[in-house]
Amino acid sequence: MLDPRLIRSEPELVREALRRRGEPEDKLDAAVATDVERRSLQSRVDDLRAERNAASEAIGVAMRGAKGDPAAAAKAEELRTRVKELKEELDRLEELLTAANAAFDAAMLDLPNLVDASVPDGLTEDDAETLTVHGSVPTFPFAVRDHLELAGRLIDMERGSRTSGTRFGYLMGEVALLWMALSRYTVDTLVGHGFLPVNPPVLVRREALLGTGFLPGDGEQQIYKVPADELYLVGTSEVALAALHMGELLNEADLPLRYCGISSCFRREAGSGGRDTRGIFRTHQFEKVEMFSFCNPERSWEEHDWLLSIEEEITRSLGLHYRVVNVAAGDLGAPAAKKYDIEVWLPGQARYRELTSCSNTTEYQARRLGCRYRPASGSPRPVHTLNGTAATSSRTIIALLETHQQEDGSIAVPAVLQRYGLGATLGPFTA
Repeated sequence: MLDPRLIRSEPELVREALRRRGEPEDKLDAAVATDVERRSLQSRVDDLRAERNAASEAIGVAMRGAKGDPAAAAKAEELRTRVKELKEELDRLEELLTAANAAFDAAMLDLPNLVDASVPDGLTEDDAETLTVHGSVPTFPFAVRDHLELAGRLIDMERGSRTSGTRFGYLMGEVALLWMALSRYTVDTLVGHGFLPVNPPVLVRREALLGTGFLPGDGEQQIYKVPADELYLVGTSEVALAALHMGELLNEADLPLRYCGISSCFRREAGSGGRDTRGIFRTHQFEKVEMFSFCNPERSWEEHDWLLSIEEEITRSLGLHYRVVNVAAGDLGAPAAKKYDIEVWLPGQARYRELTSCSNTTEYQARRLGCRYRPASGSPRPVHTLNGTAATSSRTIIALLETHQQEDGSIAVPAVLQRYGLGATLGPFTA
């Protein structure tokens, strides 16, 4: 959530962010209008409460002098009438104020984060700015296979569909072991960088999704809901990790707090009909290792670049060819002020595809979650929160299988994964 003072003091900053994102500017107009209304109502309520309190005190004074004094008794009765009138008017105004506050909160929740000046303009993934390229596109002296052609016997989409519906699958045998090795290697790498491993809940309350900015809005159609329990399945452990310190006041000396989330993730993928339906590239359930950081606002941009460097470290160590892009303003999610994507080359698709992302949400999530820290001097302030993908059981596994395929259909295993119980090669598999 944006600072309410910002929409009053610098509305053009917010308006510019909406323009760059391709969002309607009337979102700001709604927030400003409801802010004016609620503040006016609050002022009137405060004035009437003060008048009522003064009148109530005056009744006591009049009553003490009312004995034998008709004028004092009349005055007390007049004050009682006024207090009753004030109560009726306050009841009416407080009801209006409650509605105005709710409308203001809803309007503020609908506003996305400000966009950092370093983010390129544009509305689609094609407008991203390429920052760096690592390595060169891999070439093969044989016909390239995609991940299903290489390991379809152990990536069973047919039985997954029979069990759970389309876009579900089983990872089996050596492919399952490959994910286990990859996830453990990723976690060990993050622990070595000072992250605390966390196995977080995958069912969360609506407040956690509101707090992280995944709700309200169109994002709700992407989320699986369990209505009977008023819970939601997370699409990323970012949600549960961000909510870990919801409503807390942190000590500045403890920052940054860095967590490594290991969890299943669930996405409905509504609206993506027909796109990327082959194999495990875009499934409804997958496993992910996620980085999350609560940090001092003064160093959040440094933290952002550092999280990206860890993503690159892991991707390079796996022998993958990739590029880093600065995502365009209109392609950012509502919470992100800036986002880097690592796009890996997938030989089976002969194109770059998003492998990981890394976002700085500045104070946007922290304000919504009520997560603050106490600086050495001054009042408590919202922390900054950042998140980044480290590895997934879908796209990272695809990249490993396709990049390291050999002519006989076997897979060369990166050296960093061999110490987790894997041999130098996997397969060959028969699809």
